[in-house]
Parts: sequence; C-alpha cells; structure tokens
Amino acid sequence: MQSLQEKASVWSGVDRADAFAIDDSNLFEKLGLQSFINLSTNFYTRVYDDEEEWFRSIFSDSKKEDAIQNQYEFFVQRMGGPPLYSQRKGHPALIGRHRPFPVTHEAAERWLQHMQNALDDSLDIDHDSKIKMMNFFRHTAFFLVAGNELKNQNQNQNNQVACKHAANKPAEE
Repeated sequence: MQSLQEKASVWSGVDRADAFAIDDSNLFEKLGLQSFINLSTNFYTRVYDDEEEWFRSIFSDSKKEDAIQNQYEFFVQRMGGPPLYSQRKGHPALIGRHRPFPVTHEAAERWLQHMQNALDDSLDIDHDSKIKMMNFFRHTAFFLVAGNELKNQNQNQNNQVACKHAANKPAEE
C-alpha cells in the first residue's frame, strides 16, 4: 500500500526531495514576511474571483481576509519563519484542516493554477525560490487529495460495517 507521501509524489509528478527542497534554505529570511503576505493576497484574490462556481464554492464559508492570513502564516512557518500559524491556530494538521473541503484532483489542479499565476506575478520572489515553492505546493496539494481519498475510503468502510451490523441485528417484535 502506498503512503500518502508516495501517492502525492506520483500524482504531482514531484519527487519528495524536490518537494522538500524548501527546507534546504530559509525562504522566510530570504524573502521576508511581506512577500508571503503579497503572494497569499494575490492568490486569494484570484480564488475568490474564479469564474467557476464549483471552485469558488469550496471557499464560500471562509472570509477572504482569514484565508489570506491562514495561508501566509502557514507559509511563513513552513518556510523558516516564526511559528505564526501554530501560535494562533495550533498544529497545522493539513489533512485534518482540509477534511471539510472536497479536495479532488480537479480542485488541486485549479488551486495550483491560481498559485502558479500568483507566483508568476510576484516580482519580489526570485526564480529559484518560485520553483522550490511550486514543487512544495504541487506535492502538498496532492498529499491533501490522497488524504481526502483515504478519508472517503474510511467513511465507506465504516458505512459498510454499520450496514452489515444493522442487517445482522434481529428484528424487534
């Protein structure tokens, strides 16, 4: 059985070493807080303006400002900066935090398209950092897809067990 990380590598096309090349240097020190705020703001402006209702609906229960803050704080923390996200929200627990959302292959690709466009427009982020970040984002997006599929498999198994249990229960008189 493939691990979630292995599935993420296969589905994303990004080797695990390339996905975690962000750990080879401190991108927070290199880029600074404002770069992450700008990237997240640009990204979520694109997401909330997306022409596809199915994609916008994924974010409909979130305020744009909160989404921006959650994202840039996570990026800052994950890329070598202070633990802003954990101090405010606790452990990132990416799969658990994304559990309520339909994280499908199609949604991941759409998310990545917006992130690539936001990175392309980020003049304060150098080319090498953009490549490292996009490899991490691509791998992580498909890690979340794998987590979503695992959640759905577990729910289906639990439902099957419950149905079998109910079918084997004697009828009450």
